[in-house]
Amino acid sequence: MSIAVATPRLQRGFSLVSAIFLLVVLASLGTYAVRVGVMQQQTVNLALRSAQAFNAAKTGIDWAAYRALSAGFCAPASVNLTEAGTNGFSVRTSCAQSTHTEGSDTINVYVIDVLAESGLYGGPDYVSRRLQVKITDAV
Repeated sequence: MSIAVATPRLQRGFSLVSAIFLLVVLASLGTYAVRVGVMQQQTVNLALRSAQAFNAAKTGIDWAAYRALSAGFCAPASVNLTEAGTNGFSVRTSCAQSTHTEGSDTINVYVIDVLAESGLYGGPDYVSRRLQVKITDAV
């Protein structure tokens, strides 16, 4: 009498599926790490450009305040900055003057509005800041 013994079939390809899965997971993690690194770099660059725009607007405020207080000249003007960190910014100022009497003194109040811009509007490198101040020549 002969007994038939079933021989088990060897499974093949299981390690290949595991290796492909592992490669896909590692590639996804690598892509995520690169994307996070790029986003952090872009955040730093945008923060720097924002600080530059703010300082360009402050420069415009100082320039317009000097013109208003030293010469009483209050009119719209534009200037292109070319020095240091504000290089490439265009600054537009507008000024409104009002005169008030307090006792026997005449006081001028100036409202200065400044817009500092760099890059093309809508472009990835565009940045702008707007500041407004009120100053007076009262002593």
